Amino acid sequence: MNGFTKKTVQTLTLGEKLKKLRSDKRVSLSEVSRLTKIQPAYLEYLEEGCWEKLPADVYVKGFLRSYGEFLGVDENILIRLYEREKEIKENLNKNKKNNTEKRKPINISPFIFTPKKIAILVISALVVLSLSLLYREINSFASAPSLIIFNPQDNSQIAGDSVYIEGITDREALLFVNGQPVLVGDDGRFKENLTLQSGLNIINVRAINKFDKETVENLNVNSNYEKKEENQKQEADENENISNLDNKKEIQIEIKVEPGPVWISAEADGKLVFSGTMLSGAVQIFKAQEKIMLSSGNGKSTFIILNGQDLGALSPNSGAVKEVIFTPETEHLPEL
Repeated sequence: MNGFTKKTVQTLTLGEKLKKLRSDKRVSLSEVSRLTKIQPAYLEYLEEGCWEKLPADVYVKGFLRSYGEFLGVDENILIRLYEREKEIKENLNKNKKNNTEKRKPINISPFIFTPKKIAILVISALVVLSLSLLYREINSFASAPSLIIFNPQDNSQIAGDSVYIEGITDREALLFVNGQPVLVGDDGRFKENLTLQSGLNIINVRAINKFDKETVENLNVNSNYEKKEENQKQEADENENISNLDNKKEIQIEIKVEPGPVWISAEADGKLVFSGTMLSGAVQIFKAQEKIMLSSGNGKSTFIILNGQDLGALSPNSGAVKEVIFTPETEHLPEL
């Protein structure tokens, strides 16, 4: 071990992942609290892993859903991580209590185990453990994280206007798709829905480990959906929707992202119809009878057309915007 310094390699906990994702977005806890309506103290407990200070599970899972939606990650993965870490902590506390209450003396026969033999065994075990940790530390420091993309393939042709990017990396790695953070599961797998623009789309996938070693994959994906035909259909739908608006009270919102990528979530009449990342130039159209609720990771880069009327950017600021509601009576963007 001459010349080497031993370090401890740890897997990121749920709280550390939440804190890292928030830090990458450069958003403070107070800002998150304002947008998610979660008390700052509860957000701090989530990031510090103080489960015993949080309220009942039903409220904690609600917090994680709101926080996951704000960060643009799968809230189901956050809930599973919470349940697993809480169960582990409860089991450790239970075992510690049982061991304290039922501790029994260990009888070691001096005729079999002498102090000299015990000392040799302990020293040998420590040497093996130290060498194992040292090897793991050196190997982790020297190696960049693995990154395998299952879908889509480079230079692939996509018929529609969206694609799921799926792959696997090191479970401790931080993953970014075109600069947007993507949550990695316990098994290292990830899946993110991307909205494409017509023509060539360049998708940059970057994995970074705890030692700032990174692996980068760039994919060229061509979207072949007929934009002209789609625009004609869209224009016809808009005219029909506008003419029948008073009778049907139907609303239609067209969302365009520029520049991207931007994480978007949309609910139509209380049903989640989209949650994913839109690349630069990508367009999404949503319809509803009563209301549409939008959330965006960057309000300044999210442009809205409501029933054929251009309302401009969702927000004058570049930060996250949460739960903006549009109804048939909406004529202007709500004040945020």
